[in-house]
Amino acid sequence: MHEAALIAYARRLLGDRERARDVVQEAFLRLCRQEPANVGDVRRWLFTVCRNRALDELRRRRHVEATAEPQVVNGRAGHGTAPDVVVERRDAARAAVLALDTLPTKEREVLHLKFGEGLTYREIAAVTGHSLSYVGVLIHTGLKRLRSRLAPALGVEGARRGVIR
Repeated sequence: MHEAALIAYARRLLGDRERARDVVQEAFLRLCRQEPANVGDVRRWLFTVCRNRALDELRRRRHVEATAEPQVVNGRAGHGTAPDVVVERRDAARAAVLALDTLPTKEREVLHLKFGEGLTYREIAAVTGHSLSYVGVLIHTGLKRLRSRLAPALGVEGARRGVIR
């Protein structure tokens, strides 16, 4: 049930899909060995174990690989969508992914957990080990940086209209 989200999360941390799959497999194996009473919220527990295992892997290999390749947004026009709007949206999405990859690691991680995985601030704090208030600061600062980096790509009006919130 949580496998795809965990693999995506681990891949963002590790930059490698196969290593991410190994980390997620290890997290599920640890879950199987764990007493149910010690787990509590399974989703949060899995994300925490997955994160810790991925960070162990990064430390062990003593290098951080390049960030994951930007995801390509499907540019096919839907019914009634003008081609210029499709291109504009695709370019904005590509710029957002590239801008996200330039953020500091902690900001990028909490933004992914918040908007990519839908975790609450409290869940993010539990997964990352940061305080609840620090998670809020990281999200606020990360979004602020994204807005400033995307303003040229989206135009000042696009940033003001709330394309990035």
